[in-house]
Amino acid sequence: MSHQQIHPVVAEVTARIVERSSASRAAYLARVRAAAGTGPAARTDLGCANLAHGFAASEPTEKTALRGRTKPNLAIVTSYNDMLSAHQPFVDYPPVLKKAAVRAGGLAQVAGGVPAMCDGITQGRDGMQLSLYSRDVIAMSTAIALSHDMFDGALLLGVCDKIVPGLLIGALSFGHLPTVFVPAGPMPSGLPNGEKARVRQLHAEGKATREELLEAEAASYHSKGTCTFYGTANSNQLLMEVMGLHLPGSSFVNPGTPLREALTRAAAARAVAITRQGGEPTPVGELVDERTIVNACVALLASGGSTNHTLHLVAMARAAGIALTWQDLSDLSAVVPLLCRIYPNGQADVNHFHAAGGIAFLVHTLLGAGMLHEDVRTVAGHGLSLYTREPVLRGDDLTWEEGPKASLDHDVLRPADDPFSADGGLKVLTGPLGTAVIKTSAVKAEHRVVTAPALVFDDQADFLTAFAEGRLDGRDLVAVIRYQGPAANGMPELHKLTPALGVLQDRGQRVAIVTDGRMSGASGKVPAAIHVTPEAALGGPLSRVVDGDVLTVDAVSGRLLVEDEDALRHRPSTGRAPVGEEFAGTGRELFAAFRATVGPADAGASVFPAFDMPSPEVPVVQHA
Repeated sequence: MSHQQIHPVVAEVTARIVERSSASRAAYLARVRAAAGTGPAARTDLGCANLAHGFAASEPTEKTALRGRTKPNLAIVTSYNDMLSAHQPFVDYPPVLKKAAVRAGGLAQVAGGVPAMCDGITQGRDGMQLSLYSRDVIAMSTAIALSHDMFDGALLLGVCDKIVPGLLIGALSFGHLPTVFVPAGPMPSGLPNGEKARVRQLHAEGKATREELLEAEAASYHSKGTCTFYGTANSNQLLMEVMGLHLPGSSFVNPGTPLREALTRAAAARAVAITRQGGEPTPVGELVDERTIVNACVALLASGGSTNHTLHLVAMARAAGIALTWQDLSDLSAVVPLLCRIYPNGQADVNHFHAAGGIAFLVHTLLGAGMLHEDVRTVAGHGLSLYTREPVLRGDDLTWEEGPKASLDHDVLRPADDPFSADGGLKVLTGPLGTAVIKTSAVKAEHRVVTAPALVFDDQADFLTAFAEGRLDGRDLVAVIRYQGPAANGMPELHKLTPALGVLQDRGQRVAIVTDGRMSGASGKVPAAIHVTPEAALGGPLSRVVDGDVLTVDAVSGRLLVEDEDALRHRPSTGRAPVGEEFAGTGRELFAAFRATVGPADAGASVFPAFDMPSPEVPVVQHA
């Protein structure tokens, strides 16, 4: 297929990332290439006792193969648990993957498991304060699984929020290993997302009972597979595919279908093929380069994906020695068209998106518009145009055929020359309150600039109490929810505030939220300046805001302002993050070391050091 020349802004952003990352990327690649070794298999250099430990529990035929040096051995790292719908299908994957690897001329062993928690369950609970930290725990768990030097490639099984970024960060510390992500797919469509949101808001207003709300939620989240709205979990899946880490067309095939099972087998076969012994060596650290990261950013913006990836993409890039900044994302957003309307940015779910043409059409139209780099490595081979194809079962044979060249539903998915919006709906806000990001793809134009008095809360529960007691009624306000950053309490999602804020906005009040916490992939119609950095717990300006300060959240010009800057500057901090026993219970006390070492939001909110990495850029903005 033919592609337009790369868009000048995409080219410029890519070039500056390459330049900014030159030292750190070179150092990373040197480590990767040094780790690759020279033997025919990773286990070649193991001592006899070491190797014997590595195959002691294997079947006799596997022992024989592992003693040899010709067959590649794949590590299976799984996030399986049977509580979470998205990860439950992985229960059956290891034996399927092992058999498929053997048929393809390789071997596979389950190398380890990683934790997988659900933000949907912990939302508004103390457990949510462990959620972002869990990404780095997952990365460390992945590293432990891969640390035995028994493996020539990896199969990573993960779907949701922090799990996929954590798996990739961990895998990139073993960047010499070819790595294939193996998805599980979304559950079939249940209660329409718009109806679910309507019942949630009615419950927030006291007009629906708990039983009615639970019935609606249970009809929406109803079976095995990923939740069908376009939050962080499904953003993960789309990004892994556009980054070339999934097989083409595999992200949104439902669990338990013949096609899903065929794709799982094919993932193992492909992982064998891209090892050194398989003849197409494709180390993940070489695959994930600056162009791959830019492609991920473009796909996120064009699809209206999760704001959590303003953290995760930065952290994943840094794990590969690549210095991505929020300003890069903001500059790309200004030229990348919004091509998808998937809930919460529309009424459709990911199954409707997939049926309308899905990732194959999205990649096709973005390549045609010069928005994506075609010249990249992928697990399927060279060139992103491989991802304009769709998997098809012909009898028992899995093949890939060219996907649609036109959208099958223009209410859900559009071509680049007829977008829903000319921009990607993500913007960096700067000003005397710090630097933040805002997602506007679901925010109507008339709500994108809000100037109102601040109401300050140090805990989301206090805001919800004020709402329930009617203290927020009939007034314009900017809700400042502070001490919610990574160093304060783990940067929890504050999605539980969304229905209440939506009620106030629907009543005609001018409302916005400013927070150093997160609002998740389900951020909706209320303007939310999120991930504010520097955070309040580290003395950031939010710690000095008081009730009545007139704040402006301006998603049009990219400003985050306070009317009286001088007063803010000379005021002492008020409030504080939880300390001591206040940050205990639900396992939170075990993460005190994370709170003490975690980096800022614009550097990915990670506890990992970034070797040779330049500091995040802070845009220079003139303020009135």
